[in-house]
Amino acid sequence: MLRKLGVLFLVVFVFGCGQPEPRKPVQVKSGQFFKQSVARSKQRLAKERQLIEKLIEKDSTTAYLTSDSGFWYTFEQRSDTGTYQPKTNDEVLLSYAVMQLNGDTIYTNEEIGVVPHLIGKSQLFPGLRNAVKLLKEREKATFIFPSSLAYGYKGDNDKIGPTTPIKCSLELLKIITKNDSLN
Repeated sequence: MLRKLGVLFLVVFVFGCGQPEPRKPVQVKSGQFFKQSVARSKQRLAKERQLIEKLIEKDSTTAYLTSDSGFWYTFEQRSDTGTYQPKTNDEVLLSYAVMQLNGDTIYTNEEIGVVPHLIGKSQLFPGLRNAVKLLKEREKATFIFPSSLAYGYKGDNDKIGPTTPIKCSLELLKIITKNDSLN
């Protein structure tokens, strides 16, 4: 009897263990959510662009330039002697303040302090990383960034909310060139 039970157990064990079958996905993704998200982002960017262009239009005394990166800027102070703009791997010392589009200050220069930044590294938010490259030593400019180039969907988790376009007053204090800077 014990022998028959052992053989039966062996047969069940051998035939009961088959190849594992892959599980089927619980939910099939259509890509629709991604498409809707892209559409919402484009609409938001278009609305922000209109808002910024109206703001610039109202400020008729100031000439704003448009950058290739998608933000606007105007010089507050130009350098007559400086000719060099920072390149990748240069280190810069900068000071900046962050404001709402209406000019109300969010962060002052004093709160932020002097910031060392290595060009080409992502220590700053995207718009500011590109803005620094447009200035020469001792130049100061005001930049207007759409939310996508500012703090994006997340904000800064403090004073700047999600999807908030901002203004920055940026001064490039010093450029420390590196021998391995890319030209």
